[in-house]
Amino acid sequence: MFESIYSSTVTASQFFLMAGVAVLCGVLFAIIMARRVRSSKRFFIVVSLIPFVVGAVITFVNGNIGAGVAIGGAFSLIRFRSAQGSADEIAAILIAMGAGIAFGMGYLAYGVIILLSLALLYFLFASLKLFDSKTMQEERLLKITVPESLEYTDMFDDTFARYLKSSERLGVKTTGMGSMFRLSYLVRMKDQKEEKAFIDELRTRNGNLEISLLPYSEQQGQL
Repeated sequence: MFESIYSSTVTASQFFLMAGVAVLCGVLFAIIMARRVRSSKRFFIVVSLIPFVVGAVITFVNGNIGAGVAIGGAFSLIRFRSAQGSADEIAAILIAMGAGIAFGMGYLAYGVIILLSLALLYFLFASLKLFDSKTMQEERLLKITVPESLEYTDMFDDTFARYLKSSERLGVKTTGMGSMFRLSYLVRMKDQKEEKAFIDELRTRNGNLEISLLPYSEQQGQL
């Protein structure tokens, strides 16, 4: 059961057995992950097919070092044509690729265990209330765009004191070809009902340029 189905040469029946198991497990894995990961239909399809695609590649390489290097180079190019994903999406892809390697080497039982057990573990960990404290739920990522000429250091302090429990500047970056600055803050509102009034007052300070107030947990690392 835990031995490779491949011998010295790969037969058509062995390959199609691997393909069937990889696709079936890939679909089950995508269904489980879709219950926890906010993703699109396209992502669901891709995750379903990755175990088979990786498994087929490993099967065809089959010890050929030259082919392995060539395929590795081709895969590396895909990274630069792909949009940055969330941590959940990256984890799903890595799990699917890991199982695909096992499938490609003929270890179907190990591939099934890797794919489905890690999916269930991910589902379990995501269900735990490890980082769902009230403080973290209240945190918001505030982004304020200001003109280049505006002295922004203390510009919003009085507004922050009136509407926020706490505020922390995360960073500043230029935008609009250097003609504007985008300030990023980690904030906690005193009263969520005053969100509109808070934003309206900020708009009077920054010349009615772009302002966003988003859940921080979904925007971490994006200034």
